[in-house]
Amino acid sequence: MIWRFRSRRMDFSKTRLMGILNLTPDSFSDGGCFSEPQAAVAHAVRLLAEGADVLDIGAESTRPGASPVSCKEELERILPVLSEIRKKTDAPVSIDTTKPAVARRCLELGADIINDVSGLRDSGSEMAEAVKHYGAGLILMHRRGTPVSMQGLAQYADVVSEVAAELSGSVALALVAGIERDCLAVDPGLGFSKTAEQNLEILKHLDAFLNLGFPVVLGHSRKSFIGEWTGRDARERGYGAAAVSAAAVCAGIHLLRIHDVAATRDVACVAEKLRGECHVGTF
Repeated sequence: MIWRFRSRRMDFSKTRLMGILNLTPDSFSDGGCFSEPQAAVAHAVRLLAEGADVLDIGAESTRPGASPVSCKEELERILPVLSEIRKKTDAPVSIDTTKPAVARRCLELGADIINDVSGLRDSGSEMAEAVKHYGAGLILMHRRGTPVSMQGLAQYADVVSEVAAELSGSVALALVAGIERDCLAVDPGLGFSKTAEQNLEILKHLDAFLNLGFPVVLGHSRKSFIGEWTGRDARERGYGAAAVSAAAVCAGIHLLRIHDVAATRDVACVAEKLRGECHVGTF
């Protein structure tokens, strides 16, 4: 499978890694660690050296209960960092935002991908138009509601089929707006308007999302459901996240969005060797 963005092509003959760069003061696991541009750029360089294939930069926390920030504040956090990263590397850069104005400005500065956690539900036609104009990649994540309301909306008769259907709805919005199919990727949105038990059901049935026919992104790193299962605080969830990563690679997931790139690279290398012996639903 090939993912295309801004005249680039990423093949998924192996699982790829997306390194997380949070510029927020309030993210759940590393809030405030990279608020200063110099520290953020140094971390981006480190993530790439450890084996990240893509950098994902976010400047507004999307954790449950997080308060929104203005477009101005989000841009003030991102632009200095993005400008410096673009001077140091031509590695693919994703921008985690639901604001069309933020997306457009970052694409102007050379970002390659927009990671829209609302799946175009909040960002709408303006976001789709910006992505289309620049030929950017677009990750459509599943989420109901906003960070403030989403955990109250985790009500499903069948979480796997409903999330897959709602993702298909986001894909339809993108296609109607004129975005090419091979520019799209999907993300089932672990931890977003889902309980720990519902996240587990999704992990047991990753084939439902692979069957949508697009590259599948999985964002499980350090999330609270791993804490519920292990009893670990956010920064101590690396081993639990590694277990999810291994199962995801065996299932055929295309792109892992993670904090701990070096460790996950080793996990992915070994899991790829075992892939022929693994099966979807290893949990």
